[in-house]
Parts: sequence; structure tokens; C-alpha cells
Amino acid sequence: MSGEIVEIHIAPTAGASMQSIPTADLEADKGIVGDRYYVQSGTFSEKLIAKGDADWHVTLIETEEIDKFNKTMELSFSYGDFRRNIITRGIELNALVGTQFKVGEVLLEGVRLCEPCAHLASLLAEQILPAMVGRGGLRARIIEGGKVSTGDNIIK
Repeated sequence: MSGEIVEIHIAPTAGASMQSIPTADLEADKGIVGDRYYVQSGTFSEKLIAKGDADWHVTLIETEEIDKFNKTMELSFSYGDFRRNIITRGIELNALVGTQFKVGEVLLEGVRLCEPCAHLASLLAEQILPAMVGRGGLRARIIEGGKVSTGDNIIK
């Protein structure tokens, strides 16, 4: 199973707009350099760290799911609007829960699904909650860090 990175997004602080970047540095057991969760200032940082799941390092979502949502709901949200870090194409992310996989030169482990939340619904549309359950992406832990860039392969 393989896919590719279509876009990479970070936000420097909680609530800040997502910024599209061509390349990102992912640090093992920490996160994406420059992202709000890297410096533990994300909206849910305190809750996630207290849980100790290490699932806040990086989030991924499939373009296919965003495109399907936009088409079904007759909306036009951008990939960055969904507030996930790595936008993918061609790989089923739900199948990566509990497994290790490579994204460019980085080794990740899928921890759990990244379900839509009330916060995201308040930013975008209420339809996100029922429509994106089970399709909202993946939370992953960074095992071995390095650089990732748009166009990099994702390999299970």
C-alpha cells in the first residue's frame, strides 16, 4: 500500500490559520517544527499531553475524503481548512492504525483515528461531525524524524 503527500500544513499557534509549506522537519517524539503542537500551544495540547498517547505529533487526512465531503455537501473547503498537517492521496489512512509506515524519510506509527470535533465544526460547518466520522484522518507518532516534502511517497 502506498500513496503520496499532496500538501503539508502547520499553524504557529492555536487558532491561527493553517499555512501551506512545501517541506517540513518532523522531530521524533515531538512533532512538526513550527507547528502549534510542537511547542505545546495547540487547542488540545493540555488534554493530549495529559493522556500521554503521543498521538499529537502529526495528523494526516486523505484528499479523497475531503473531496467527497465537499461534493456531497456542496461546499468548497480547502485541504488546509480541515486543520490536519499532512494531506495525502492514494492511501487508506484508517488501515494504518497500529502500524508503522514511512512518509518520505520519516518513520511514523498510526496511533488512532483523528475524528472530527465540535471545535472543527464550529470553524467550518456542523455537517463535519456526522459526515466525517471515521473519515477525519489519522493521528500518528513520530518514531524517526527527518524531512518530508510534498510529492514524497507514503509506504506501509
